[in-house]
Amino acid sequence: MSNTQVRVDINASHATITFHTDEGLNVVSRDVLHTFDAALAMVRQNGAVRSLVIRADGKVFVAGADIKQMAGFNADQARDYALQGQGVLDDLASMPSLTVAAINGAAMGGGLELALACDFRIAVKSAKLALPEASLGLIPGWGGIPRLTKLIGVARAKRLYLSATPVSAEEAMSFGLVDEVVNSVEDLGARVAAFCKSFRRAAPSSVALAKRASRDMDDVNAFADCFHKPHAREGMRAFLEKRPASWMEE
Repeated sequence: MSNTQVRVDINASHATITFHTDEGLNVVSRDVLHTFDAALAMVRQNGAVRSLVIRADGKVFVAGADIKQMAGFNADQARDYALQGQGVLDDLASMPSLTVAAINGAAMGGGLELALACDFRIAVKSAKLALPEASLGLIPGWGGIPRLTKLIGVARAKRLYLSATPVSAEEAMSFGLVDEVVNSVEDLGARVAAFCKSFRRAAPSSVALAKRASRDMDDVNAFADCFHKPHAREGMRAFLEKRPASWMEE
């Protein structure tokens, strides 16, 4: 059974969720999924949060799902596990704030699926990324196949999840799986913080509605809903008055 812990830190408008395992690899069991989902709910309930970083302590990001736990599953239990994982990662994908996966090492299987549910991925050069489930007689079950396909295209996605072969962070960046690569773990935190700050010109409600439009493929209704938000009035007024907009919490 995984003993991976999930820690939540909220500092004003920025939140961090950290996976940590004492002297071991971060592995996502059913209990860890439940704890992670509770952490997401805590962040979502804080209306001041504008950016969320998913990170990990140790030498890997997340090594994947709990294989020891899965080895005892029957088909019904496997279906329940897949539905739980998909539900939790859908909750991550639907967060109204900007989300960034800070990949400090290997992101394998469920760990890569988790990173794919974030808006962006920044990785250290030494990181490896893979969906190795086929080498275990399995497939990714937490939404990784459709998310990866949407992100990098059918052919490239199939090459990853059918071959089970890891790719380097730099190769992943070359085809759009990773957004930025940094040289070391020491560089990762500062770069992720600066990356999050680069989105602060955007109104919080605009970020949430644009993300919804991307998920639902419905920009018309999302655009109309902007006009229910005080941010739209403030943003347009600021433009006309030639001053910076002030995004107060709604």
